[in-house]
Amino acid sequence: RSMSLPSFRGAAAQFIQKEANLSHQQQVTRLYRHSLRVLQDWTVARGLFLQEATKMREEFDANRNCTPAAARRLLREGQERLVSKTHPDPYKLCWMPGGSKFMRNPPLPLEICFPDGIPDEYQHVLPVNVDMLQVTPERRRDNVLVDFSKKNYE
Repeated sequence: RSMSLPSFRGAAAQFIQKEANLSHQQQVTRLYRHSLRVLQDWTVARGLFLQEATKMREEFDANRNCTPAAARRLLREGQERLVSKTHPDPYKLCWMPGGSKFMRNPPLPLEICFPDGIPDEYQHVLPVNVDMLQVTPERRRDNVLVDFSKKNYE
């Protein structure tokens, strides 16, 4: 039993990314973008979303040139406010992890369709990743961990 825990941690370490050391500007930018996403979860009408997003942008702009101590305090308060306002059932695109169509009817690999070899007319077909997007060389992921209970991948 003691051997399984270190081996599990070693396998899981391949998928866990270390938290980046971000500058203050990057943290504020992430806070703003996450705030917009949370706002989009709560507002259905596009017009209402645009009004609220404008108010939020004005609030961010009003605190642009504050002292470093006030900036750290505002950032901390903004992150706490973001956590408190997070929607319990956030909006997800239907074909992305967590969506209702995620991995619904995925195409079979060509190796299964053609066990005797893939014909020349299908050589240009790219395989499909777990998020149902075609695998291109720049998007290729060798290590994909899919949690089917949560319908997401890491």
